[in-house]
Amino acid sequence: MLHPYTELKFVSPEIGYGIFATALIPKGTITWVKDELDRIIPKEDIGKMSAANLENLLKYSYRNSSGDYVFCWDLTRYVNHSYSPNSMLTTMGFEIAIKDIFPGEEMTNDYGTLNIIESFECANGPSLDRDKVCPDDLKLFYGLWDMQIGTAFECIAKHAQPLEAFLTSRQREEIKLIQQGTKSNTSVLKNLFIS
Repeated sequence: MLHPYTELKFVSPEIGYGIFATALIPKGTITWVKDELDRIIPKEDIGKMSAANLENLLKYSYRNSSGDYVFCWDLTRYVNHSYSPNSMLTTMGFEIAIKDIFPGEEMTNDYGTLNIIESFECANGPSLDRDKVCPDDLKLFYGLWDMQIGTAFECIAKHAQPLEAFLTSRQREEIKLIQQGTKSNTSVLKNLFIS
């Protein structure tokens, strides 16, 4: 489930559509929760798909740590890549704003966290550290991403969480333990699919 203060808008012919904030989404706000409507397609089943459906699956899904494909039922599939994202996928089945996302600003994440299959050049151009998004980015940049997620977690209790109803009791308990300091945040490296 995608944060309710968002909308789908056309970005450009090169990029297509993107998700934009309609109101302030503060750092520490949960921006997306994987829910029971999201579909998990086992990696073994992709060979059974038609060419057209396989193309859509590969374009609009991400792979989890098991290598299975997570196809989001809502507009989350239109969240675009950025080398300086404002939202980041955690190991807990949700994304969190790692920066304030202002009204009219595009919500982005880093596709390097999503177990991509092939490297690609970002339509927004290279960054200082990377000229492509690569399948091994998770192994290379997890330290930075862990730090960004960690500082965002410090802000969770400060803000309303419109997606709280979509969190499981296990997710709520884990967030509580991390905030109390009795549990550490799990590294995003745990999301890595090793074939």
